[in-house]
Parts: sequence; C-alpha cells; structure tokens
Amino acid sequence: MGEVVLNNNKDVSGFSAYVSDLLEKKAVQYNRPAFIPHDPISIPHRFSKKQDIEIMGFWAAMLAWGQRKTIINKCIELSELMDNAPHDFVLNHQEQDLKRFLNFKHRTFNATDALYFLHFFQNYYQEHESLENAFSDHMADSDVTIEKGLIGFHDQFCDSENFPLRTRKHIATPLRKSSCKRLNMFLRWMVRKDDNGVDFGIWEKVKPSQLVLPCDLHVDRVARLLGLITRTVTDWQTATELTASLRLLNPEDPAKYDFALFGLGIEGFATPSIAIPERF
Repeated sequence: MGEVVLNNNKDVSGFSAYVSDLLEKKAVQYNRPAFIPHDPISIPHRFSKKQDIEIMGFWAAMLAWGQRKTIINKCIELSELMDNAPHDFVLNHQEQDLKRFLNFKHRTFNATDALYFLHFFQNYYQEHESLENAFSDHMADSDVTIEKGLIGFHDQFCDSENFPLRTRKHIATPLRKSSCKRLNMFLRWMVRKDDNGVDFGIWEKVKPSQLVLPCDLHVDRVARLLGLITRTVTDWQTATELTASLRLLNPEDPAKYDFALFGLGIEGFATPSIAIPERF
C-alpha cells in the first residue's frame, strides 16, 4: 500500500483527515482505465451500442462471483452465444437459437436462468429503449437512494408466468435484506459520470447521488476498520449505512469511493497484519 500523509485534523465530514485522504487517494488510484482489463466491467467495454452495454453489463454483474478471470471468460462465452451482438440477438433470435445455451453454467447460474434472462430481455427491449426505465420508473426524483428502483426492478423482472423460481436468487432485493451488491455494481457502471473512462455514465434519470455502495464481506471489513460502518452483518442496512457515511465526503457521488474500498481490500488493508493508526 502506498504511503499516505497522516494528520490529526478532522475534515468537514467528521472523519479523520487520514480516512478522507486515504479514500480520495485510493479512488484516484483505482478509477482509471488500467483497472478495466482484469475486472468484469471489461465485458461491457467491448461494446459501443447503449443496449449492448446494458445487456452485457447486467449479465457481467449478475455473474460476478468467484474468480474474476473465470467471470470474464464466462461472460465472453455468453457474448459469443449471442453472436457478439446481444441487443440484436435478444430481439431477433429464433427458438432454435436458444439450444446453444443449454450447456451454459457458471457456479449456480445455469441454462434455466440464462433462458429466462433472454426471455426478459426480449420482452423488455421490444417495448423500451433502455434498461434504465426498469429502475427509474419505480423511483421519484426526491428519493435519497435507489432502493425503490431495486425493489421495483426485482418485481418487474420476476413478473412472468414463465418465471422459474430458482432464478429469483440471482436478482436481489432490499426487501429480502440483501445488500444487492451485484445490482449496485451494475448501477454504478451505468450511472456514474466522470472523465476517467471506467464507469459509463450512460443513464440520465437515476442520479449518481442515489447510488448505494456495492457491499460484500471484503468491502465491509475495510469500511468497518475505517469507522465508516458499525454493523457486523453484510445486508441492505449496512450498505445504506456505508453509503450515508461516504455521502458526507461527497454528497453528489458517494459511489466513487467503491474504487477506494475495493482497492484497499485487494491490498490487504483489512488483514490483521496491517497496523492501524491510533487516530482512527
């Protein structure tokens, strides 16, 4: 981990200058194009058409558990099954084209799930230009977070007589107290806007300030160590607690610190061998 300049002063957020300086430095370090090739976000970066970016971004996020190399390879496999033209494929495929998905599997995600994802995408994109509406239509501009959008999307995604119950576990919702990590990661990719070239920022209705941090055990360990959260479980309430803390540092773009927390986790910041300054 790089050297960080420490001091004992508090900034306007109420966090120590060490914490705010560390988060800012690591966000800058990891929010850059060099981050892309070894991360699942590299999958939607293979495309330029908005709908292709949405479809493959969504799929890459939903499959994002396990080793990143495996995730990326599985997403490439999916893309190839859709002739590397996902939007065209979901709109125009024929019944016989679906047979190629019958052997697809990634951990607990199998062919049944893949076929339903295709069913949803086909029905959805026949009526909508962008996947953003599946979230934004359930929200008000005054909503502090994306919570209602996530709940509404889950219900819309599952609202089909063809919906297989086993697929529900792949689409999280705050109503089940899930941290909704993978959906929040996808939303960060689509919504955040900056000039660094990592996140796409192609959606306009959901605001960056409404995003919730993608939380998992690794992010939570770092956040807890830095005093950003107090809860000891990884759930929706913890995700919103973390986001509220980071909103004190940047009210308009709290999700930018996802880069910092992810990077610190990779660097082993939350391992027992790391000495933590007393000023925490």
